[in-house]
Amino acid sequence: MSNIKDKFYYPVLVMVIITAIFTFILAWLNDITEEVIALNEETELRRKILYVFNIDVPSDEPEDIERVFNEHVKTQEVGDETIYYMEEDGEVVAYAFPVDGIALWGSLSAYVGISADYSELLGLEFIRHSETPGLGGRIDEAWFKEQFRGLDLTEGQEGEYVIYKPAIGGNVDAIAGATQTSNAVRDIINKGIYDFISQGRSDT
Repeated sequence: MSNIKDKFYYPVLVMVIITAIFTFILAWLNDITEEVIALNEETELRRKILYVFNIDVPSDEPEDIERVFNEHVKTQEVGDETIYYMEEDGEVVAYAFPVDGIALWGSLSAYVGISADYSELLGLEFIRHSETPGLGGRIDEAWFKEQFRGLDLTEGQEGEYVIYKPAIGGNVDAIAGATQTSNAVRDIINKGIYDFISQGRSDT
C-alpha cells in the first residue's frame, strides 16, 4: 500500500488547506479591526477639519478630537460631498469643502476653509496625495500650509486667489525644487474656491 504522501494530489491538498486557514485568519482579522480602522480614519479627518478652521485640540486622543469637533463644527451633505461649517450666534461664519485634482505623481485631495462672506481663506489641509517625500511631499509641512491662512480672496482677478511670489500680487511661497507639485496645488485650490463660490454650493 503506497504512502499517501506519494500521491500526486497530496501537495495540492496541503496547499488548499493552508490557503483556507490563512484566508480564514485574514478574514477574522479584518472583521475585528474594521471598526477600529473606521474610527481612526474618522478621527483623522475630524482632526484635519479642525486644523482647517484653526481650532486647537487639547490632545490627540480620539475622545478630545470628537468633543471639540462636535462643539464647533457642523456638516451638510451636498450631492456626494460633505461640507463642513461653523456657526456663531446662529449665523454661518466659515465653510470647509473638498478640492481635488491631479498633481505630479497622482491624485491630490484636500479641504479648504473660507469665511462665509468669501473674503478670506482660513486654512488648508491635505487629505491624501502621492507626491515625493522631501520634495513635493513638503506640502504637508506646517510652514507651507500656514501661508494660506488669512489670504484675502477679494484681491486680484477672479479665480486667481493663490499666486506664488515673486509674481505680481504674489501671496505665498512655492516649494523650491517642486515646481510642478506647487503649481498643481495652486491650480486645484484656485479652481476649488472658484467653483464653490460661483456654484453656490455653500447653501446650508
